[in-house]
Amino acid sequence: MPSRRTIAEHASAESVIVVSPAAAPRVERGHPWVYREAVKSGGRGLAVGEVVQVRGPDGQPLGQGLWDPRSPIAVRMYCRELLPRLDENVMADLLARAFALRDVWFSSGNTTAFRLCNGEGDGIAGLVVDRYGSVAVVKTDGDAMAAWVARIAERMWLALRDRGVTSLVQRVAAAAAGKDRNRALFGAPAPDCVEVVENGIAMVVDIAHGQKTGAFLDQRDNRKMVRSLAAGRRVLNLYSYAGGFSTAAALGGASHVTSVDVAQAAHCAAQRSMRLNGIDPDGHAFVTADVPSFLEHARRQSKQWDLVISDPPSFAPNEKARLRALAAYRKLHAACAAVLSLKGVLCASSCSSHVTADEFAQTLDGAALGGKGARLVGLFGQPCDHPTVPAWPEGRYLKFAVLVRA
Repeated sequence: MPSRRTIAEHASAESVIVVSPAAAPRVERGHPWVYREAVKSGGRGLAVGEVVQVRGPDGQPLGQGLWDPRSPIAVRMYCRELLPRLDENVMADLLARAFALRDVWFSSGNTTAFRLCNGEGDGIAGLVVDRYGSVAVVKTDGDAMAAWVARIAERMWLALRDRGVTSLVQRVAAAAAGKDRNRALFGAPAPDCVEVVENGIAMVVDIAHGQKTGAFLDQRDNRKMVRSLAAGRRVLNLYSYAGGFSTAAALGGASHVTSVDVAQAAHCAAQRSMRLNGIDPDGHAFVTADVPSFLEHARRQSKQWDLVISDPPSFAPNEKARLRALAAYRKLHAACAAVLSLKGVLCASSCSSHVTADEFAQTLDGAALGGKGARLVGLFGQPCDHPTVPAWPEGRYLKFAVLVRA
């Protein structure tokens, strides 16, 4: 293993990035991002995706990463080990480790839709790989990893093909007003929709047009929890999307489920999933409406539900939006409390990484719920296939609070 001095001697002046005194200990603790304002020297003229050596202000090597000249995240860290050079072989080894963990976690076959690689949490910053049965979908965050996909795609495909994947596609961001699309990488053409299983529940996933890579896989464990809470309850699922929570609640014995989403097409997918599980969707309600307007109308009509699930899109896409997002969550949760029955259960979720778990919990306090307090019985996050690292709080983005009204 080469020494730190050897690495420093092999790094050209053009490939060295020196970070600020404040950023160096953060990187050393394992935070995978170097923000642009933390770069004190280096980077001029480097191409997107170029490998750089990251050093502290004292010249000590902190690891290697990929340079992005346009993003607020200037460097995404990949290797803190003393390797001669970050390359395709290192990337392939990191992917192999990530895939091997999933081989163990999902060996039963009870779940066929899961995350194979969770970017920074698996040591491969900016790269997400999701599996939906025989289809794997690649999605990148930032231009640096996007520049590497072509270099590692074949190695990735060979590893996935050995695991039964027949189609590998990449989700590509569309132009300003368009929708993201899939680009074939290897294997057979991928179907637009696939049927998968999640904790024994059949689910339809729209790979061609669905959000993220097709489905919100990070809510798997929380959907299972909703199923366990639903027996005999009237359930309201807000921002229901493809109806994962709705199907889980119906299978859990809910007396009736009302799904509310602004997208009519999402209800069609939810109804298909229900039918796959032997549930007649005609026995439940699917409402195409703006959620705040629906809740206000329901309050005026004195409607109530025993289990309310709120899973909105991110209210805080950046740090500047954090305070506004907290106010929006408080308003939403107050509206949810207004339609919650006396001994009801509220499941409130946030996927905003800029809102901490403590801040989110405070949007559910007695004042936020209009004086109708409830006990917080659990605050949960993403499942095991969405790992993070301790020094990276941004990776713990998902909050799922369960409150019981006394």
